[in-house]
Amino acid sequence: GAVDGDQLMLDYVWRIIMGLGVVPGLVALYFRLTIPETPRYTLDVEKNTQRAAADVHKTLGHKVADESVERVCVADKPTWTEFYHHFKHWRNLRVLVGTTVTWFALDVAFYGINLNSSIILQAIGFAGKGSPYKVLLKTAAGNIILNLLGTMPGYWVTVFTIDKLGRRTIQFIGFTVLLILFCILGFGYHKILDKSVAGFVVLFTLAQFFQNFGPNTTTFIIPAEAFPTRFRSTCHGISAACGKVGAVVAQLGVFQLKDRGGKNAFIPQLIQIFALFMLVGLVFTWFVPETKGKSLEELSEGENARE
Repeated sequence: GAVDGDQLMLDYVWRIIMGLGVVPGLVALYFRLTIPETPRYTLDVEKNTQRAAADVHKTLGHKVADESVERVCVADKPTWTEFYHHFKHWRNLRVLVGTTVTWFALDVAFYGINLNSSIILQAIGFAGKGSPYKVLLKTAAGNIILNLLGTMPGYWVTVFTIDKLGRRTIQFIGFTVLLILFCILGFGYHKILDKSVAGFVVLFTLAQFFQNFGPNTTTFIIPAEAFPTRFRSTCHGISAACGKVGAVVAQLGVFQLKDRGGKNAFIPQLIQIFALFMLVGLVFTWFVPETKGKSLEELSEGENARE
């Protein structure tokens, strides 16, 4: 083809792919700018009773009297002092510790694996040899297989089971299976590849599945439900920030260590390190509550208590 005949054409392919990535981002941006804020947040944090009533009417289709809304809106805006007094108690702090550490542990492995899946596919010989175009084409095919057979099914299984199994249960399942799979892939790396590259890809795809039917979904959902409305967005932000720190640690670690002892020679040890982080995530999952079947009001127990 034209790209295989002229390697400079790969530059245009890259630019087109990057440009097309803007389209879903713009669609998401439109909906984010037009979706109304939750009435709970508008009431409890912004203290805007009229807007809260209007948002309820717009979303649910029935009108709410401003007077009934005002009766709910009795608390002051949250402060950092109140935040401190709430989380100085271990029963509250342990939830925040659980959501931050589990998200951090997950993202070390998730970004270490997913942002470097092409490196791993090339290291195990899946991409083969040939022109840069053919190597990239086969690597892209490998990533498509991983996503179609692992990532996407994992998300959808979570969608259909999360209100039956529960968030915490799915997180336990995910961390446990990932711990086992990363131990197998890390400690048996060379033996598996000597037997079958396809077998390694199957195990690697299973890891993608249980990342998404597991902590990659639940570490995002639990912080959005487990905290009082007054602190929910702050705690979710803290948890997410810890996750991104894990992503940075993963990227720095992979690029600094992967060629230790030779090109891609340290990848088995990196996978073993990811297994260790899955164990950390599994342990700290005990710190987070199960939020299945509970309303936000039930989950906000003690929200109005001033300490």
